[in-house]
Amino acid sequence: MELFSLKNKTAIVTGACGLIGKEHCRALSEAGANVVVLDLNESDATIFALQLGDKHFGIGANVANVDSLKQARDKILARYGSIDVLINNAAINDMFENPAMAAEKSMFENYPLDMWQKSLDVNVTGVFLCSQVFGTVMAEQKKGSIINIASTYGMVGPDQSIYKNKKGEQTFYKSPSYPATKGAVINFTRFLAAYWGNKGVRVNTLSPGGVENSQDEFFVNNYSQKTALGRMATPNDYKGAVVFLASDASAYMTGANLVVDGGWTAM
Repeated sequence: MELFSLKNKTAIVTGACGLIGKEHCRALSEAGANVVVLDLNESDATIFALQLGDKHFGIGANVANVDSLKQARDKILARYGSIDVLINNAAINDMFENPAMAAEKSMFENYPLDMWQKSLDVNVTGVFLCSQVFGTVMAEQKKGSIINIASTYGMVGPDQSIYKNKKGEQTFYKSPSYPATKGAVINFTRFLAAYWGNKGVRVNTLSPGGVENSQDEFFVNNYSQKTALGRMATPNDYKGAVVFLASDASAYMTGANLVVDGGWTAM
């Protein structure tokens, strides 16, 4: 079990105060890491870090702003002296404020350019910048693990039928930016794994499936029927995969895409 230990390792999680981000943090903490809870809201990050324990650190930063990330890097190094793990978890998954307009606005034909650009800024540029700022430290140390969080929709096109209610009405379309950006993350992982392999930095993708989180019953049922296991994920279904990729248990693994989706992409 020592292979899975992260004792004395410093691990950064971006978008750490989200539903899955918190579980990533808990998993790393339970494996012994010093967890840097990085989120846009520093107050939320600090509060959650304290809930994890005294040795953890909450910090506010904008993943799409290089100066913000450099300031965070310097604070992290001043506190811990190294950066060993980076989980690029921060991402935008489109939400529409007016449910009555969601179907019309999420259609590809009507999809707003500003929403497309915002997703690119966070989901792709954010991963690039965090990897550049924090990963360069790893390359200089000659060791480290970067985990980029993608999605099943980075590999397959969205099934728009699962967003139809029992009346057959399309309540929402999975918009184009999320699949496009998550596909980019998967290939960026391959680039960075090849680029930094000789520096001892491993770079892998974790592609999760959908997580049940108080969605409409029809959606949960529709989604579950498309998985081999017959259910959506729970928030802690990815903890084992995160620790595996972060630790020496995956020491000979880089450039890979670990798919944990209940069999969604196998069906």
